[in-house]
Amino acid sequence: MAGSHFTGHNPDLAHHFENLDQQRQSSRLGMWLFLVTEILFFGGLFCAYVVYRVNHPEVFIFGHHFLDKSLGALNTVVLICSSLTMAWAVRAAQLKQRAILQLMLVLSFVLAGTFLGVKYVEYSHKWHHGLLWASRYAPDAHILAEAGVEVAEAHGEEAVSESIEGVPGDEIGLAVEALPVDEVLPETLLENAADSEISKIAPAAVGPAGLVTPEARAAAEAERNAVIVNPANAKTFFSVYFLMTGLHGIHVILGMIAMLWLLKLTRQGVFDGGHYTKVDNIALYWHVVDLIWIYLFLLMYLID
Repeated sequence: MAGSHFTGHNPDLAHHFENLDQQRQSSRLGMWLFLVTEILFFGGLFCAYVVYRVNHPEVFIFGHHFLDKSLGALNTVVLICSSLTMAWAVRAAQLKQRAILQLMLVLSFVLAGTFLGVKYVEYSHKWHHGLLWASRYAPDAHILAEAGVEVAEAHGEEAVSESIEGVPGDEIGLAVEALPVDEVLPETLLENAADSEISKIAPAAVGPAGLVTPEARAAAEAERNAVIVNPANAKTFFSVYFLMTGLHGIHVILGMIAMLWLLKLTRQGVFDGGHYTKVDNIALYWHVVDLIWIYLFLLMYLID
């Protein structure tokens, strides 16, 4: 008689949920709360990046010359493709397609490993040339010469430029305004000023954007292409770089472990009934990891 009241138990349903839909919504909410904490965590790092970037722009402009944009772009494409395969894995779990689900999980794992392999190449290059964090920062002259960087370091306000090319445009303007009129204009022009329409008033150093002469525009372009100086606190950039990309790499490794776990469950037939919540949650996590890298690529590699 007792057996007549037994309705059976769904192995996919945890005992503290009434039905699969309630379990799926609760799992989705829990994953989103976890992802919000991850976004807040990386958000603090991005805020630190902005603070350093605003206060020391020359450091970040200097540092990005040593990042390989091609490798960064390759890793971006790799992660985007892995997001596609993870989304495809979720669809395969919904449709109870075990073979396709296994294939998509394997492809996602391989693409994640490819990302870490490319990152290893970047890290080993920087390690070999001394482009490291904090006190470990000791770049060799060879890598600086390749990037067109002046070996001599500039120490903030104590650095003195030896040529007009190394002086920012606004400082040049202040210097011109501070000079007497007879030093700004050649003596020959001053002698003939009475017989000409030349004014003895020094020309304005900076004019409206619409009145910039071709010569001034060419000078500004030459200044941008001038020799880069190695800032004394360049280690700040590489400290931020290794901190943010290293933490992101740890999240990639955790994602790969989760993929192996899903692959094991798939081979056990856990998702044959169409219960795809676990696959969906891991895919959400992976999409956030992908999104964080896109921001890192834009801010670190494409800084100029």
